[in-house]
Amino acid sequence: MNQPKGTVALAAAAAVVMFVAATVTIGMAMLTAVVSGALPGGGCGGDGGIGGGSQSIGGQDWNAEQTDNAATIVSRVVERGLPKRAAVIAISTVIVESRLVNVGHGDRDSLGLFQQRPSQGWGTPAQVLNPGAATDTFLDRLVALPGWATMAPGTAAQAVQRSAFPDRYAPQEGPAAALVDRFWVGPDNPIPAPAVPGGPNVQLASSVFACPDQGGAGVPLAPSDIDPGQVPPGFTPPTDPAQRAAVTYALAQLGKPYVWGGRGPDGFDCSGLMLAAWSAAGVPIPAGTVSQKSAGSPASTATIAPGDLVFIPGSLGSPGNPRHVGMYVGHGMVVNAYDSSTGVILQPLSAWADEITHIRHIAGPPGQPAPDAALAQSAS
Repeated sequence: MNQPKGTVALAAAAAVVMFVAATVTIGMAMLTAVVSGALPGGGCGGDGGIGGGSQSIGGQDWNAEQTDNAATIVSRVVERGLPKRAAVIAISTVIVESRLVNVGHGDRDSLGLFQQRPSQGWGTPAQVLNPGAATDTFLDRLVALPGWATMAPGTAAQAVQRSAFPDRYAPQEGPAAALVDRFWVGPDNPIPAPAVPGGPNVQLASSVFACPDQGGAGVPLAPSDIDPGQVPPGFTPPTDPAQRAAVTYALAQLGKPYVWGGRGPDGFDCSGLMLAAWSAAGVPIPAGTVSQKSAGSPASTATIAPGDLVFIPGSLGSPGNPRHVGMYVGHGMVVNAYDSSTGVILQPLSAWADEITHIRHIAGPPGQPAPDAALAQSAS
């Protein structure tokens, strides 16, 4: 049917106006989200984490892993009673060295957030790949510098790092200060007296975290033949060195408390236990459950191997946004920091089977397809 050209033109114009209006509305909604801090899909109700998930801070966009690591650094400074200046120096250093990402590569044997070198006395790979431990090592060396708190921007960072590019740190103090302001709670701390290396081993300061504890496992602690607090007699760890190191570390934490934001050694949240365990194997993985669900490569119950990360919604998550993670240790069992009242325990994989949303293979050989046997053994 032929319509008059004027009618067609008016209809086309109306469609264009509606499209532009919809586009502007979406754009304004996104702009509002950015101005308010949370990015689309981010925030405590989005990708979450102790740092508050993806958000815009100081005019820059940071993802969930980056804000998680920034919050961890601030918490270490708070726990040690150091001034905000120490957190600004540390975060400006990490922005330059790794862009606030826990990387497993760098110049020569440099690793982790601060690109610390095990061969140069910065600690073992497990220590430099654990954001909390790496921050403590950096702070030990920072506060040993006379007058560190009053040095010009970038000078203290360079004195610790001894970089071949000393001018890179100072320009990042503005973004670092904005991140510190986001997480710091309460008044500044006074400048302490010089301290010897080896800061106090204390838990993370949960008051600096942007999001509240996002819940525990949310699966029942059903009776089984597995003792939740003890490695079964005759347990054989995996033969692959990396898998063996990660599994052995995770199992050694049985009975320790659940601590929101904890990266060890005295307490862990669910993702912190996974990070610390794989750090012990010298393998970097991201901080936070949301980031860890993309670590490594996909696996399934048919190819699950010791050391694989197993994700379930948890008490406050969903199938598309799981909030709880454990490690498959072999023999039909998963170790996890269950919740704040239970701590780190072993559970049968079969107790999780109906809830599993993702499985991620981190390192070592994949498992062989035998899901029925594995689940049957875990249920026996």
